[in-house]
Amino acid sequence: MAWAAMKAHHGAFGKVAHAFQAAARPLYQSSGGSCRQVRIEQGTTAPADSEQDYPFLAELAEGPYFVIALMLDAAALCQTDITCRTLYAMNRAPIGPWRALGAQTFDGLELEQDGLFEQPASSLDERDDIILMGRKLARIDWKGRFRRFCDDVPTFCAPFHGPQITSVAHPDEVAYFRCRLCTDILDEGCQHGVYLEVEVMLNPDNLSMAVVDFEAGGCSSVTFSPDTGAVIRERKVREAPRKVEGAYIQPLSTLPPGRRFHGIMGLYLYSGSLAFFRRCANGLIEGGSMELGPWETTGFVSDLSWAEGRRLTPSLAFRGEGEYSVKILRVDKQPPLSVGRPSTELHNSVGWSGFDWEVGEHDEA
Repeated sequence: MAWAAMKAHHGAFGKVAHAFQAAARPLYQSSGGSCRQVRIEQGTTAPADSEQDYPFLAELAEGPYFVIALMLDAAALCQTDITCRTLYAMNRAPIGPWRALGAQTFDGLELEQDGLFEQPASSLDERDDIILMGRKLARIDWKGRFRRFCDDVPTFCAPFHGPQITSVAHPDEVAYFRCRLCTDILDEGCQHGVYLEVEVMLNPDNLSMAVVDFEAGGCSSVTFSPDTGAVIRERKVREAPRKVEGAYIQPLSTLPPGRRFHGIMGLYLYSGSLAFFRRCANGLIEGGSMELGPWETTGFVSDLSWAEGRRLTPSLAFRGEGEYSVKILRVDKQPPLSVGRPSTELHNSVGWSGFDWEVGEHDEA
């Protein structure tokens, strides 16, 4: 999975575990009868228990170590975890780097059963208490929680499982992402957004990408159709007979007649506004790979005034049943193209065309 935050500092700190292991080695040596010695000046040594003994890494637990550890990615933290029990415990502490890395990586996202990364929704991920220097440091396994978020955020809800969909059993099936977008966090004051990207290798009919506000009891959605290049905003105003009101725009061109969309599409929520992306495949798909054209974007086309509540659920909608190959590629903070910053003037300039449709009771039967 392409988590940018997990790799950002890997090159700069690739050898950090070696240094931590060397510094921490005295911490897990036996205290009884230790013959460890520390060099005082050239040609002289002093016993480790002398008044001139140098400080070691355990003595930095309350300050500098946590500052240093905040610069590490997940791979480097895993390496420091195996150096000794002291670093392992400090990394998992309530103010430790696993919690900080998770809060940064998954800011603006939540999982249905787990809540926000820093605000567990159910069992608080309780594990055995971690004891360091006679104190209880944590009751949440932050490393385990980080691993679970890495595994579960880029996946679909049941009846689909995992990051990939290979078949759809019924027409008009909808696949919901397991992660939700927290609009109260990803507001105008947030310095980053959330970008979701999906690859479509096999598509026998038609599919689209949407966000819905059903979590808070709403009945509205914004949908991007990569086939037509259109963005549709809909709201159900009556259940029976069903009536839907909405509007649409077409910022991107329609694919040639008879051509199904294959390629990559994405959704970006930033500063309370939505933008969509498309990268169409050129020609035939062979050997599990496809030649891709340039990225296209709708730009910021909608604010969130249509949505109920503070949570939006991303989804994919399939018009027909059949064999598909659709995979979540990444959930990240940055889109593939820069789209600037949204504004009220920008949204006011979007030329939406209204529509509504109604289904009679005899048509629903």
